[in-house]
Amino acid sequence: MVSKVLTANRLADGISVWLDASGTWVESLQDALIARHAEAVAAFEATGKTAFADNKVVDVNVVDVEEVDGILRPLRMRERIRAEGPSIAYAPGYHGLAGPKNFAA
Repeated sequence: MVSKVLTANRLADGISVWLDASGTWVESLQDALIARHAEAVAAFEATGKTAFADNKVVDVNVVDVEEVDGILRPLRMRERIRAEGPSIAYAPGYHGLAGPKNFAA
């Protein structure tokens, strides 16, 4: 079975979030809880439905990930963009989920 994580968008601000081991929605994919068997995926789905019903998150999905050298990486491009931020210049001052970057002049 492919490893999976639970992702969504936080209802308050639309930021991409992932479920961690304590049941908290976190902004870093690297902190996400990983499901490696069908029972864990079923628990993810139930948790996602509850969080959606409680108006905490929207667009809840279980997504495939791979772990390479200890780093989680989504298999689908859509999920990579959600994890890493926009792939193009989006808006002045916005640098994706990684935060501000220092650019040489």
